[in-house]
Amino acid sequence: MLYYLTDIWNSLVSVFRSVTFIDILDILFLAVILYWVIKLVHETRAEQLIKGVAVLAVVLFLLNQFEFKAMKVIGDMVVNVGLLAFIVMFQPELRRALEKVGRSKMMKPIQLFDTSLPESMDKENYMVEQIGFACEKLSRTATGALIIIERQTKLGEQIETGTVINAIPSEELFRNIFFPNTPLHDGAVIMRDGMIYAAGCFLPKPSKEELINKELGSRHRAAIGMSEVSDAIVIVVSEETGMISIAENGQLERGFDRDKLCKYLRRKLFPEAADAKKSKKQRANRGKKGGEQS
Repeated sequence: MLYYLTDIWNSLVSVFRSVTFIDILDILFLAVILYWVIKLVHETRAEQLIKGVAVLAVVLFLLNQFEFKAMKVIGDMVVNVGLLAFIVMFQPELRRALEKVGRSKMMKPIQLFDTSLPESMDKENYMVEQIGFACEKLSRTATGALIIIERQTKLGEQIETGTVINAIPSEELFRNIFFPNTPLHDGAVIMRDGMIYAAGCFLPKPSKEELINKELGSRHRAAIGMSEVSDAIVIVVSEETGMISIAENGQLERGFDRDKLCKYLRRKLFPEAADAKKSKKQRANRGKKGGEQS
């Protein structure tokens, strides 16, 4: 027994001695990839597909151990087309994963154009003000609205489903678009570069629709779905309660008023300006305290 345990220990020591730094990195990279794959498919339809694929792989492996020639031929055919079938079955999940990689911070330095010009900021600042006023009025009358602010991810597919307007935003124009029974009131408005670029646009459904609160209507579900596949900020005004909500990164935050909405949008659209304002306020407070102490 002691000899057996010693042999196992020597085998383990020899394995660990043969492990190099590259092998450790290889294992870490594989672990990270597996973690993100599991996180990506968790509680989605892809999770059930993966379970089915795993069962099929086990069955084919067991059948391959026996002399079933016909089953072996079928199994070889399944393996040969397996990669193509995998891409087709998991196309939505793969697309969502690649979009997230494209929106990551490490991809920002390769932007071709600088979107932080002062005149652009002024135009978008005006857009924020008009959205705030419009949402306040729409909320008071419980008029349903869906406004999308495009950011790094371009929303060409959604724009194609609506009508291009490319108009200067105004409170009156927003209220006219979302007025009940008008041609464009059912769809979403997409903002691009501080302008109302398109209206009457249709949005994708959320990937985990069955997990969303049953009390939320179609506008809120569409907002969550749009925020899952892009980095857009989606503003919703409820037709039932008049409540203003914001969807971002697949999460819905409710209970906004005009001031809170405008502050949220400025913080998200102009983070550098918000940080500078915060630093200036902190310096002023420190100077104030220093003066009081002296």
